[in-house]
Amino acid sequence: MPPIPGSGLAKGLAVTLRTMTKRTVTAQYPDVQPELPPRTRGVIGLFEENCTVCMLCARECPDWCIYIDSHKETTPPAAPGGRERSRNVLDRFAIDFALCMYCGICIEVCPFDALFWSPEFEYAETDIHELTHERDKLREWMWTVPEPPALDPGAEEPKEIAAARKTADKLQAQEEREAQEAREAREAREARDAQGPAEDRSDRAAGQEGQE
Repeated sequence: MPPIPGSGLAKGLAVTLRTMTKRTVTAQYPDVQPELPPRTRGVIGLFEENCTVCMLCARECPDWCIYIDSHKETTPPAAPGGRERSRNVLDRFAIDFALCMYCGICIEVCPFDALFWSPEFEYAETDIHELTHERDKLREWMWTVPEPPALDPGAEEPKEIAAARKTADKLQAQEEREAQEAREAREAREARDAQGPAEDRSDRAAGQEGQE
């Protein structure tokens, strides 16, 4: 069936009329901050302690906007007779947000949870060079990273949390056992010290009776 002449114009006018009857809503930004979705991609924060300089984020970045420099340090053996080990030490970690397209690949591929999304988006600069955030600036963004959403009531506890809790419980039990042993040793020492003067007094009394 051929379209009715003028139907497209009628549809367009209908959309215009519906829009004209709606109330205009103006976002009073920056006086009123917008309510951002929980998974807003604003800026990337760096948790430097978790970074092992594995370079996965820099290699997988499609824009090549992550710059990492590091050097190797040799650590002494943990036990006598062991061998020295070398580890990477982070010297520079920078992200050029003038090139970043906020794809989130670097955060997804990081195996040590060193990168996180922050909802902060107010970091515009008049100089494009200032959009390259060094590791100190990326560390500051970490304090704006929201807490992860709570798990569903029937969800299984993550293995990392379960392992950390198991280790914490083991350390707590060891500390309680050491404290109990120390308390028993102190009580035994106090009892021995209290018994000593009593024996001395009984010996002196026995000696006096013998003299009489």
